[in-house]
Amino acid sequence: MTEPTSTRSQAGDDRRARIMERLSVHGFQQVSDLVDVLGVSDMTVRRDLRKLAAAGELRVVHGGASLLHATLRTPDFTSRGAHRREAKQQMAQVALDLIKPGATVAFDAGTTAFELAAALPPTFSGCVISHSVPVLQHMLNFPDLRVIGLGGELLSDSQAFVGGQTVEALSSLHADVLFLGVAALRRTGLYVATDQERPTKQALIQAASRVVLLADRSKFDAAAPVRLGELSQVDVLVTDQPLDPEMAEVFEASDVEVLTSESR
Repeated sequence: MTEPTSTRSQAGDDRRARIMERLSVHGFQQVSDLVDVLGVSDMTVRRDLRKLAAAGELRVVHGGASLLHATLRTPDFTSRGAHRREAKQQMAQVALDLIKPGATVAFDAGTTAFELAAALPPTFSGCVISHSVPVLQHMLNFPDLRVIGLGGELLSDSQAFVGGQTVEALSSLHADVLFLGVAALRRTGLYVATDQERPTKQALIQAASRVVLLADRSKFDAAAPVRLGELSQVDVLVTDQPLDPEMAEVFEASDVEVLTSESR
């Protein structure tokens, strides 16, 4: 039995809306990725892309499609964002439950915090504070949302503003919750890659009533040279896999609540 034209049309509209949603987050999408996500053929995806391009919504490029306007995310940031992306997205869904309606939310730099910012529902009506360039760019999709961008010196590796000006701006701000990222996580504390970012992260922690650490399993095996602070400075850890017994005891002793996306 042939599917009604109206039903096929609605399905096409839904697919194209999903394509644009993904482009607004990632800036570029490969045809092969869209085939997997949408569960349709390569031919159907390419037809959808041509329709969207004809409507002036996107630009068809070799292997996929990109936004018409430039994305501020560098190739390095995009590449790091692709690493364990599914785990980060699952963690973002857990972290979303920690954001109350109307809350003032601070987002640290990093790809996991960005995935959470990208997962904010369009109905969110609170306030966003961030020094992350990709987060601030994404907030342009929320024209009615109050957004406070923290200026300073641009640290290209993390795509974020850092330094004295950033710290000074945070001294007069308050966030209900901060979503923090680190380069490495040990039983001895929190670690970051460079001393340049440490003062800004510490200022973010001081400005927040509640600190939620976003760290997938790879952070427990990573090494980073600069100590950011104690585990006890964190209120909640959101991770993707259950902790081993030793680390679970360490977090319990530090009075840190642990939420795992794998158990959802």
